[in-house]
Amino acid sequence: YLFMSLLYIILIIIVAFLGWLVAIYNRFIVLKNRVKEAWADIDVQLKRRHNLIPNLVETVKGYASHERGVFEKVTEARTKAMQAGSVADKAKAENMLSDTLKSLFAVAENYPQLRASENFQKLQDQLSETEDKIQLARRYYNGSVRDYNNRRQSFPSNIIAAIFHFGKINFFEVGDPKEREPVAVKFSK
Repeated sequence: YLFMSLLYIILIIIVAFLGWLVAIYNRFIVLKNRVKEAWADIDVQLKRRHNLIPNLVETVKGYASHERGVFEKVTEARTKAMQAGSVADKAKAENMLSDTLKSLFAVAENYPQLRASENFQKLQDQLSETEDKIQLARRYYNGSVRDYNNRRQSFPSNIIAAIFHFGKINFFEVGDPKEREPVAVKFSK
């Protein structure tokens, strides 16, 4: 009778331990999937931005065709942003794209007829809306990464993270403080 009671206690401890292990593992999976979902949200908005840029460039070209260098830089930055792979590379490329867009809008500032164009205004509004959505998506992504990394580094979850190779995930951030400035998409009248 004592042996059977001891065996049941040991089995209960083993089952409880395995349940705890499964719960922590599943929590990591949920957090990792949340990070992937957040990254997909950023990716959707970046693709929308990338799709708007050729239309914007063509519209500006119609009014400022001699500003060829600016158009080439925007197109090149867009291509690099679309090809970037890692989170860090994507952040760097997108920040370079934002800088080239500032140049494009600076060129547009010199053409009152362009600023008055309904097509240009619509593209400008869509880009502004997309920039806002990108910022929201980045915040959600970084919050998801924070939650995942906190769980990964907290005891006793860090033991499970090490056993199952749940690695650190990087934030979507900018390195240069100058790059933290928002893209200027509004014009003075």
